[in-house]
Amino acid sequence: MENLPLVNVYGADWCGDCIRAKSALNQFNVAFTWHNIESEDRAAQKAVEISGQKHIPVVTFSDGSFMVEPSASQIKDKLMQLGQLAN
Repeated sequence: MENLPLVNVYGADWCGDCIRAKSALNQFNVAFTWHNIESEDRAAQKAVEISGQKHIPVVTFSDGSFMVEPSASQIKDKLMQLGQLAN
């Protein structure tokens, strides 16, 4: 079985919401994989396929769910729900 990252973030370096999402994940000590939609092949297309829209960031979770432009508190709540938030 492949060991997939718990969290994936699709976004761009210039995106304020993306910076905030990554900062929140770092603050919560949650490992994530960053997918830069401007430099990673097919990352932009994948983000649209996941969310059905072109807004970023798109944050995916281990249960297959995703959030678009989530706040830090929304990310925290989801991670707590999944039992993935380190204390």
